[in-house]
Amino acid sequence: MRIAFIGLGNMGAPMAQNLKKAGHDVVGFDLAAKPEGIEMADTAAAACEGADVAITMLPNGAILRSVAAEIIPALPEGAIFIDCSTVDVESARDVAEDVTAAGLKALDAPVSGGIGGATAGTLTFMIGGDEDAFGQAKPLFDIMGQKAVHCGPSGNGQAAKICNNMILGVTMIATCEAFALADKLGLDRQAMFDVVSTSSGYSWSLNAYCPAPGVGPKSPADNGYAPGFAAELMLKDLRLAQQAAESADADTPMGQAAAALYETFVETEGGKGMDFSAMLPRFEKRGRG
Repeated sequence: MRIAFIGLGNMGAPMAQNLKKAGHDVVGFDLAAKPEGIEMADTAAAACEGADVAITMLPNGAILRSVAAEIIPALPEGAIFIDCSTVDVESARDVAEDVTAAGLKALDAPVSGGIGGATAGTLTFMIGGDEDAFGQAKPLFDIMGQKAVHCGPSGNGQAAKICNNMILGVTMIATCEAFALADKLGLDRQAMFDVVSTSSGYSWSLNAYCPAPGVGPKSPADNGYAPGFAAELMLKDLRLAQQAAESADADTPMGQAAAALYETFVETEGGKGMDFSAMLPRFEKRGRG
């Protein structure tokens, strides 16, 4: 299968490389990155000429709209446009309409699993769009990830992603708060983990991605909070969730509070460039006032 891959940064590059290793003909385009082993085109449109599938991994909805306008005319009729970016639901649905109007098939397919998952081919894909197109693209998702869930019509993949990450942001804050409180109450962190990880406080943030160094499975906390998932990316997703909540008239006070905390952490407390679990040292330094 001939695949155009647009956006070859920290996530896109290993995804494209896994497709190449599986035997697909991959042609890429990126304004800066030139990953090893991927043939590069001079433009995004050139990468899409004759492609059966175009995959994009881009920073935001505005860039997605711009790239889509460039590559849709270059794709042959019947090709599948898969957007793996995390963007606002409105942009995903508008681009899907443009793709469909051009005689192409559209899937929005944001991912969970971070750089490690992209490299290992263990991502989870949350997919909105045409069910037949999902069936055609499923072998590609199986190469790049361990799970692909069809969530319904166009935009529903993005809806699933932002709901998931709103839960993640809220639970990580609660986990960090609890560890900081345990410290001040004189409770050993390992004892805290041993109890909570097998009790009703169980969560992915604690059990799989513990923010306390030296406790639980290895995580970014054990590497000086170098990002597996950067705090500014969590802030982006929480803002997208709040944008969607406003559009849908949904009451999300915990999501709103999490967005405000990550905004402060990233923009005024030096959290930019750190893992989103670095909220723990932030709470360690703070008192009640």
